[in-house]
Amino acid sequence: MRKSKTVRADAAGVTEAVEFVEAFLTEYGIKKKALLRAALTVEESVGSLAAHAKPEGYIEISIHSFLGTVTIELFSEGEEYDLAETVDMADTLKSEASSDAQEMLRNIILKSSVDDLKYRHKYGVNQIRMTIVRSKKAFLYQTLGAMILGIVAGMVLSAVAPGEMNTVLNENVLVPVKTMYMNALKMIVAPVVFFSIVSCIVRFSDLSELGRVGGRVIVLFLATTCVAVAVGVASFLLFKPGQPLDAGQVVADASSITSQKMDVSIKDMIVNVVPANFLKAFIDSNMLQLIFMAVLCGVAAGLIGKYSEMVKSIFEAFNELFLKMTTLIIRVMPLAVFCSICSMMLTMGLDSIRSVLGIFGTFLFGLAVMTILYCLMILVVGGTNPGPFMKKYAPMLLQVFSMASSNASIPINMEACEKMGIDKKIYSLSIPLGATLNMDGTCIHLAVFALALAQTYGVQVTEATLVAMIVSIVVLSMGAPGIPGSGLICLSVLLAQMNVPVEAIGLVMGIDALVGMFRTVGNCMGDVAVSVVVAKKEHALDAKRYNN
Repeated sequence: MRKSKTVRADAAGVTEAVEFVEAFLTEYGIKKKALLRAALTVEESVGSLAAHAKPEGYIEISIHSFLGTVTIELFSEGEEYDLAETVDMADTLKSEASSDAQEMLRNIILKSSVDDLKYRHKYGVNQIRMTIVRSKKAFLYQTLGAMILGIVAGMVLSAVAPGEMNTVLNENVLVPVKTMYMNALKMIVAPVVFFSIVSCIVRFSDLSELGRVGGRVIVLFLATTCVAVAVGVASFLLFKPGQPLDAGQVVADASSITSQKMDVSIKDMIVNVVPANFLKAFIDSNMLQLIFMAVLCGVAAGLIGKYSEMVKSIFEAFNELFLKMTTLIIRVMPLAVFCSICSMMLTMGLDSIRSVLGIFGTFLFGLAVMTILYCLMILVVGGTNPGPFMKKYAPMLLQVFSMASSNASIPINMEACEKMGIDKKIYSLSIPLGATLNMDGTCIHLAVFALALAQTYGVQVTEATLVAMIVSIVVLSMGAPGIPGSGLICLSVLLAQMNVPVEAIGLVMGIDALVGMFRTVGNCMGDVAVSVVVAKKEHALDAKRYNN
């Protein structure tokens, strides 16, 4: 919606401009407090333009709203001037007798609006632009738009452009942009996990409280992990996707995936939690080792006497620093989403999707069932209404989906917890832990795809094989490597244990990028659901913020 009006550059014009803006904002449904602030800012802005306009000049006002964001633009011919000079309040109070008090008051008002107000002088015209209401869902809309545009662009290019052109575009534009963005996220993940856990632990003055909270978080993570595996197996038994004829559709060489080995030994996983080198854990982004070091540093920080407060402040400062860096990186996510989705459409194609539609649909069914179980957990175990949880987390799902990485989604999940009113000392511990230990989406994916591919190749799954597979899925979900294609690597390990030919990976390689996005949604939703339950049990959930 857009409206405009032209007024004279005089006192009457200022009044007319304010009335025009108030009428628009009232019709739009702006809250009274925001409306009064906007009217005051507009009055002073128009007044400043009128004071520097040409004789008998005019001021043009343009108001437009888009996706919940309301912006006002003002234009007037006149001399260039400093819209909001730096005015010290003390100096202003000392100058009450000044004849220029009105101008100083105007500067103070405009100074307070500096974050939402921009001024420039171009071709003899003074221009002022101010944002009255900034939509909280603007970023969501941008990401959704980028995703839709990526799908459309990928389909059009696949149908119209030559294959060689699409290959060049993908390899030289789309993949590099996506890679740079993911590298930026990977760069920041290790310090975000480390400092968020340390800064969380130093908030606990009582180590017994830390043990109680950490114990509840881990127990719930293990419980949801086991439930997720059961949901995956049950979903397969219900639909039994994967027909023997599908085996002939294998079109990819799985050697690049299956040649990578992964040790699923519980003993080795526990031993490797303790790093031999402090920096190597950061370089390798080894989450289990980072968590161990963070807990050790957090506990030690409270035991060093007079230096404790200083060290705690340093950890808090670094935590805020890296979270802010993550926020800056995430701002360019719509561009990365467009490139990622478009690249996926160019390389995967619709035929590959159709060939494994049954397996993929079963996986999605399992995720839907798990979502219902999260709500039941919040209701029964947490004793609170799951409605606000779904309402507040739903806008985050698209961002998490686009990330396709549980580690990279840590800041998004923390923001979701903050909006739900969960105490920071709870989610600062549960979310980083969950990004490593709680992989419910991965568990469902591995169970459904492993059993479906076994059926596709006619491999009989005995009860003993099924039990071994379930144990392996639990271990794999907790120790999955933080490298691209880790889902396929875990799946190849399972298939080898079940005596399924490794070529079976070729059936699902084409849609792994898409599956990875949904897998991440399941992983992250479980982390936030557990955080809600633990916060409720610890009386660390702001009921007013949660329910509003």
